[in-house]
Amino acid sequence: MRRSFLLFLSLALLWVLVSQVNHELGPLRISLFCGGLFVVFAALRMERTEGMVAVFAAGLLHDVGTPLDFGVHALLFTAAHAFVYHIRHRVHREEVLVGVLAALLSNLGIFLGLSFYVGRTLPHGVDPWPRLFADLLASQLATAVVTPWFLSLQACMLGWAGQARYRSEHRT
Repeated sequence: MRRSFLLFLSLALLWVLVSQVNHELGPLRISLFCGGLFVVFAALRMERTEGMVAVFAAGLLHDVGTPLDFGVHALLFTAAHAFVYHIRHRVHREEVLVGVLAALLSNLGIFLGLSFYVGRTLPHGVDPWPRLFADLLASQLATAVVTPWFLSLQACMLGWAGQARYRSEHRT
């Protein structure tokens, strides 16, 4: 559980940073969504339950600041974690490029899931897709740039705390 808590701390830091960047981008009417970053390290490099606990808690933290139903982010983050965890034995999960691709695909899936969830509540005649496409483009670019740094930060946080081990020998 200590590893889950340390991972959650890094995810809470990411949540604060992305929130601040979104606040600064507000006048430009662009919003970043980096949900894939909340999932990728836990899914690729941690045990299933440890990673799932941290990702679910980070999803609940995400849900606090949104007008959506409570638990939507937590559910989508957990589903993305389960998907990436399920296929991790087929890839070289210690590679940075694999982490970037997994973050981008997870981010895309979570973003689309949220977009369709929110889209069903919009009034008839509202076309959100141009704005969502611009946000998705900016989000994917930001995710691709930030992922190597964030994966390294998470690994270093676990290393500094003496919790750097992760089991890559077998699938749990």
